[in-house]
Amino acid sequence: MRVFAAVLLGMSLAASPLLARNAGETGKEDTPVAPTSAAAVPDKPTAVKPEASAIESEMQDLRSLVEEQRAELESQRAALKAQQLKMEALEEKLGAAPSEPASSPVTPTAAIIAPTPAASPAVTPGPAAATATAAMSPQDNGEKQPPLFFKIGTAEFIPLGFLDATSIFRTTNMTTQGGGSIGTSFGSIPFNNTILGRDSEVKFSTQNSRLGLRIEADAGGGHITGYVEADFLGYLAPSGNVTSNSDSLRMRLYWADYKRGKIEVLGGQSWSLLTPNRNGLSALPGDLFYGQEMDTNYLLGLTWARQTGIRVILHPTNNWAIGLSAENPQQLLPSTVVFPSTVPAADQANNYGGQLDSNTGNTSSATGVNNTSIPNLAPDLILKTAFDAAPGGHHVHFDVAGLMRTFRAVNLVSSPSAGLTPANTNYSTIHGGGIAATINIELIKNLRFIATSFYSDAGGRYIASTSGPDLIVRPDGNLSGIHSGSGIGGFEYQITPRFLLYGYYSGAYFGRNVGTVVSTVAATGGTGTCTDTTHSGYGFYPGTAVVATAGTGTCPAPGGSNNSSDRFLYEPTFGFVHTFWRNPSYGDLKVITQYSYVSRAPWLVPAATPATAHTSMVYVDLRYDLP
Repeated sequence: MRVFAAVLLGMSLAASPLLARNAGETGKEDTPVAPTSAAAVPDKPTAVKPEASAIESEMQDLRSLVEEQRAELESQRAALKAQQLKMEALEEKLGAAPSEPASSPVTPTAAIIAPTPAASPAVTPGPAAATATAAMSPQDNGEKQPPLFFKIGTAEFIPLGFLDATSIFRTTNMTTQGGGSIGTSFGSIPFNNTILGRDSEVKFSTQNSRLGLRIEADAGGGHITGYVEADFLGYLAPSGNVTSNSDSLRMRLYWADYKRGKIEVLGGQSWSLLTPNRNGLSALPGDLFYGQEMDTNYLLGLTWARQTGIRVILHPTNNWAIGLSAENPQQLLPSTVVFPSTVPAADQANNYGGQLDSNTGNTSSATGVNNTSIPNLAPDLILKTAFDAAPGGHHVHFDVAGLMRTFRAVNLVSSPSAGLTPANTNYSTIHGGGIAATINIELIKNLRFIATSFYSDAGGRYIASTSGPDLIVRPDGNLSGIHSGSGIGGFEYQITPRFLLYGYYSGAYFGRNVGTVVSTVAATGGTGTCTDTTHSGYGFYPGTAVVATAGTGTCPAPGGSNNSSDRFLYEPTFGFVHTFWRNPSYGDLKVITQYSYVSRAPWLVPAATPATAHTSMVYVDLRYDLP
């Protein structure tokens, strides 16, 4: 009987914590179990109730757990502090990698935290990444804060952007020459025998300030990256610079990328695949090369575009990539190209019946309104391959790209627009193309040598901001491509983690393409006729005139192309980027400088006129990057 009473008492004590927990959950007090006999009552009554013992036991367990977690946190804090000290020492010793003025550092796996020429090392977003970034900051104050990002579900949203205050000085006035913004129209440098060529200009602008968002998420067995970026270099009403300076928001980039295994697909508005890369075939701004300069038209001779397209990239290995893209085409014939006299005057006035882009910024002009409605036949196709390696720990990048373009227009000589019918419609169709190559080598730690080149037939529009044409219209109404090429060579040297020095030399060339018409015209200033040999196209030379029938008039020779038909342009550029302050939790503050000298030489120099047009430019920019 005593044994039974002892077992029953033990079961009661063992069950008391469970009963106490149940009572707490239901909001009712626990009812003690009545003893079945007097023998079950202990000799001496206890002063502690069973539920009190259970609560005390749980409290003790909780104290032990808190103590263990505290010890673990102290250990992690000590480890992070040691890592921080090591990273700071390593950063001061080795320095940071150079990067783009509108992008993050040039690490292949870097997340683009903010477009900037000397940003702090970027990492995959998230709390762990934030701790690693903070540990690398020389401005760390011990209070670690995560970078600016947020999550919705499993997707990470990373705000991008910077605030720019830019000052520009040029020794010539380009306000009405296509350079009204802070970007330079290299093909419109005025000659010094003009009013604009005799004036200098100073501007202050915040147009290049930028807003953006990057989204990272895993889905469908792969990884998705979304990217949107805008600046304020859009259209501005003529009165805007007088009072409000209300620069317009403009879409720069808007694309989505999906990568699964060795296949990657990207669609939307992105930098063209023809743009030189720093790493692989990535579309992220930090993996592209367009220089460290402040000019928003970048470097003379740079091949680039930002346009809508779709691309497919294959990654056979981690170091090798092959991509094919189909991108928005635009057949270009600017005012520097002269139509032959065989084209009706009405069709010349609207740029060959509105079939060719005039590249004018005047959207109210007869040709400018056509720019967005050019009837292109097929997209531009670009095939590109890239290889990256790191021999001896120094990054090396090569890429080669091929371009194929198709042009078509109704032949308005054999099929005049007046009276055009389906039965008498004739077309002119031609194909053009080009090849580009880039090399980007880290010669010694943080010193990079960069060279890129491009040669094409009818690929002039990709040599951006030069007003270079794609083609001409020949006297028989058929299209004909113009040969063109460009190149850049330079260096970028991250001397210290806070000071980057850069320098480039770039140039562009546009070939001559001439059509000839022989006709009989009336003599000037009297009677008689003349046999004229007249040239047209791009870079053409003066014609000839011979007296056909005797009379009192004269036969002046037709002139050649004007001094806007550039043959060769070049630009040396150098400057530095100095970071005053950097903290991954609060961003950074830096100054970006640039000096450039631009010169252009036309195909034909009229008598008693300058042989070249040139200007010097100085940019100074103060930039605050978002974290």
